[in-house]
Amino acid sequence: MKYILAFFVTFIATAQQTDFVLLKSLSSDFVFDMKYATPDNFLKQAVYECGECYLRKRTAEALVKANEEFKTLGYRIKLFDCYRPLEVQKKMWEILPGTHYVANPAKGSKHNRGAAVDLTLVDKDGKELDMGTPFDFFGEKAHHTCTTLSKKVLKNRKLLKDILNKYNFKSIYSEWWHYEYRPEMQSKVENFQWQCE
Repeated sequence: MKYILAFFVTFIATAQQTDFVLLKSLSSDFVFDMKYATPDNFLKQAVYECGECYLRKRTAEALVKANEEFKTLGYRIKLFDCYRPLEVQKKMWEILPGTHYVANPAKGSKHNRGAAVDLTLVDKDGKELDMGTPFDFFGEKAHHTCTTLSKKVLKNRKLLKDILNKYNFKSIYSEWWHYEYRPEMQSKVENFQWQCE
């Protein structure tokens, strides 16, 4: 019986690990600027040793489909953050505890579940579309409910939101760049670390 149990536990662990995929292994049509592997973020320091975009397989596959539609309009998705190991979430909490800018690691975030992405759109020349604020800008102008922005910015945000919603990605009101894949929002918090070359 114990051998059967050991096999079952090993099988589950392997299944969890293989449930994640490296996004660039599914498509070469994304642009990556993994902000938390650099000091160019609101924490002002790197919290990843190296930047990679891992996601739950279903999340990644849905994002590929969304990107295919954006490409027909002359745009591509640019990623800032994807799956985030729980240990990294704890590190971020230590740097900036007790604020709504960082999710409490005791509960985990959608990033820790491989269900969330931070992103924007770029044009055919690789230039980011104007979304009104930079990534990681924490103020009213980053909110989806902000209506004091230019028509161009509102149009760009609507384009991003409409197509991502179509592929089952949910926005949050306070960050125009953050989207969560609905079918994976209740997935288990994970802590696996990718290998850096």
